[in-house]
Amino acid sequence: MALGWGAVMMKLGLSRLEASDHASVVSINIFVTLICACIVIGHLLEENRWMNESITALIIGLCTGFVIRLATRGKNNSHIMVFSEDLFFIYVLPPIIFNAGFQVKKKQFFRNFITIMLFGAVGTLISFIIISLEFTWSGYFILDLNFGSGALEFFQKMDIGALEVGDYLAIGAIFSATDSVCTLQVLNQDETPLLYSLVFGEGVVNDATSVVLFNALQNFDLVHVDATVLLKFVANFFYLFASSTLLGALTGLLSAYIIKKLYFGRHSTDREVALMILMAYLSYMLAELLNLSGILTVFFCGIVMSHYTWHNVTESSRITTKHAFATLSFIAEVFLFLYVGTDALDIEKWKFVSDSPGKSLGVSSILLGLVLVGRAAFVFPLSFISNLIKKSQNDKITFKQQVIIWWAGLMRGAVSIALAYNQFTRSGHTQQRGNAFMITSTITVVLFSTMVFGLMTKPLIYFLLPPSSKHLTRSLSVSSEPSSPKSFLSPLLGNGQGSELEATQCIPHPTNLRMLLTTPSRSVHHYWRKFDDAFMRPVFGGRGFVPFVPGSPVERSVPEQE
Repeated sequence: MALGWGAVMMKLGLSRLEASDHASVVSINIFVTLICACIVIGHLLEENRWMNESITALIIGLCTGFVIRLATRGKNNSHIMVFSEDLFFIYVLPPIIFNAGFQVKKKQFFRNFITIMLFGAVGTLISFIIISLEFTWSGYFILDLNFGSGALEFFQKMDIGALEVGDYLAIGAIFSATDSVCTLQVLNQDETPLLYSLVFGEGVVNDATSVVLFNALQNFDLVHVDATVLLKFVANFFYLFASSTLLGALTGLLSAYIIKKLYFGRHSTDREVALMILMAYLSYMLAELLNLSGILTVFFCGIVMSHYTWHNVTESSRITTKHAFATLSFIAEVFLFLYVGTDALDIEKWKFVSDSPGKSLGVSSILLGLVLVGRAAFVFPLSFISNLIKKSQNDKITFKQQVIIWWAGLMRGAVSIALAYNQFTRSGHTQQRGNAFMITSTITVVLFSTMVFGLMTKPLIYFLLPPSSKHLTRSLSVSSEPSSPKSFLSPLLGNGQGSELEATQCIPHPTNLRMLLTTPSRSVHHYWRKFDDAFMRPVFGGRGFVPFVPGSPVERSVPEQE
């Protein structure tokens, strides 16, 4: 009898397993088909000034989710995939961020590094404070101010459900995270190099800052807040930034050293390509293991790998890695927006707010308004400070460019959704009214900002920066910086045009302190190249520093001149 029941239970277990496997196969087939459709439609809309592939994928995902809801009559088990922050952060995001660091134009990025850090780190903190301050201090500390008691009391009057102080602070971190993925598809690195460098560089640092803030708030003592606790919080914040950057650089240098010393290309180019891919992913996972910022780590790992490791592999491996990283990033981006679109209409999240759509719209409107104000509060003031630092008129940010930077950074994306799911759900599900309101409001803000702001970004660029002025800006700022793969051959801190010899002929050596302050990039570049050539490249390889050994990678381009 016991054996009979055991056989029945085993059979039922196998049946459930087979059903689960079948559902997974169905989901994979649907997503692969949708990705192919997005590629074809994106190709057909390549010249469209309104659409881009991320918006196309989001619309297709929404349509697919709508069709599935109709076909299954809105049953809870109708979702083909519930959004998982683990899937997003561990599998989808790393190839996107790494490829961005691997193919970023390093001259432009490091030339604007101070401005990028101002926008990405300081700006995110300002936005976080503006969004979350009204949520907490206005209600819990009862500041009797003229403008009222803040969004917290507004939410309480709307009766959206019970939320704690930590939830309101987490909202500040959630909606401070911009969508750098969508920005990559809207802006063009060749047409608007300065804007691309600033908006994307800020986006990477912004996402890392938002995630670090969010994680820090999870362990932050909101009851016993004093100066010591705040100082520890700030110190831990900067420690995470520095250690994450250092880990990424060290992982990239280690990959360069191993490939340079062992010469995998003598026997198999597959091994050196595999090692580059795996060590890039290892840097991200090590950061997650050590509770650091994986976004910053894998981004700087990509920069270091493109400067050293990429030059140590064979010519065929260079072509392979360049296209492999770009392809993985492209597929991940398309999948990401499909994923968000199909999950947005999951009936489980909306049933708690279906009886009060006005309240849901009100919460979404308040959050969207705070996003607009929070971004404007740091873009324009920090741009003014950045312009004071920069001496060259060509490097200063004009008011029109500031408007574009403000507008392009208004988009919220999968990082915000992933953090919202982490804060307000358990295993992708929620059973509390307040949490459901915040999840649906986050989805609403993400969809609206991506669709509306994303659709209008390209026309806004054409209106504020006509093609003639864009080409002029391009010729002034990156005329010496061709597109990939030649951009990989640029020096890490390169700032002049052509080789070092050309820079020496065109730019005079500073002879006094005033000249040094007005033309500092020439000196910084000069001393960096001296240090790089004397200590780094002989050990880790790089352009012109790979020794000729039979079967080893050989630099075919003209060596750099001094």
